[in-house]
Amino acid sequence: MFYPPQIPMPMALVVLLFAVVIHEYAHGWMAYLCGDATAKYSGRLTLNPLAHIDPFMTILMPIIFYFTLGFAIGGAKPVPINPYNFRNPHRDIIKVSLAGPVSNFILAVIFALLVWLMKIIGLYGGLLSRIFEFSVFLNLLLGVFNLIPIPPLDGSKILIAVLPRQYAYRVENIGMFGIILVILFINLFWRVLIMIVLGIYRFLLWGI
Repeated sequence: MFYPPQIPMPMALVVLLFAVVIHEYAHGWMAYLCGDATAKYSGRLTLNPLAHIDPFMTILMPIIFYFTLGFAIGGAKPVPINPYNFRNPHRDIIKVSLAGPVSNFILAVIFALLVWLMKIIGLYGGLLSRIFEFSVFLNLLLGVFNLIPIPPLDGSKILIAVLPRQYAYRVENIGMFGIILVILFINLFWRVLIMIVLGIYRFLLWGI
């Protein structure tokens, strides 16, 4: 399977919603393990999608991407965290930031295993296997995309944690300009990003 299959947009949105809910839940869950219960007290430490839906990121943006690029990508409302509650703020912010992308990579592997299972038992080729294959690609895309070190993406928080303080401060203060940088990055390096994701996708489903 060299390219992800097309699936109906409503199903693509459901797959995306599931992926971003798990992503945000993973952030909140890891923060809770590190001593910060802000997400829990804010009602965000839940798998209920209604608690995580953002009108633009979760609904409008995926529709725009689907009709322009052929697949849905988006996000959910960021889970609130308070680093001052962490037991080890420097280390724990890295763990919390990684939790979201890692959850998507784990989902990608799980869905890839489900595709392989369907092939082994002779059920491969229908709509369900296409949904699973699309889920592999989408979760890989979300995981890799969020590791880009540009605010407000998760990769920027990891970068801030490892940079010397004077440089970390500059990255922190990019503010809303970070959104413009993300859009610029997408326009300049989208093909590179997709090639990386497709490489991992083909590795997981090699021979399907």
